[in-house]
Amino acid sequence: EVQLQASGGGLVQAGGSLRLSCAASGFTFDDYAIGWFRQAPGKEREGVSCLSSTDYSTAYTDSVKGRFAVSSDNAKNTAYLQMNNLKPEDTAVYFCAVKRTNVPVCSYYTTSGADWPAYEYDFWGRGTLVTVSS
Repeated sequence: EVQLQASGGGLVQAGGSLRLSCAASGFTFDDYAIGWFRQAPGKEREGVSCLSSTDYSTAYTDSVKGRFAVSSDNAKNTAYLQMNNLKPEDTAVYFCAVKRTNVPVCSYYTTSGADWPAYEYDFWGRGTLVTVSS
């Protein structure tokens, strides 16, 4: 059974940093795309960041470019989202998701995370709450 466990959320002041982790079990990080999505209260889910394993291409939604960085450690079956210079508008529940593919899908994503095809992802983790205070 494939399971994804997101962790690392918490309460942080504006300008602070957090690193989210997404640990996979029952699944080997090989030929995949890892997506980080978030959903703020009263808002639609949106894509935040994406990493394709085949060519290590990445994608970021406009609002986080230059502040967030996605990475993965295949040996640990874990992906990460480093979030720096956090802003109150980053407050949301963050989810990690995996799409099994050998196509570098992240290279095709626009900079509007709202347009990313979340429905294409095969596995989803339970979210972790990030709260940024002003």
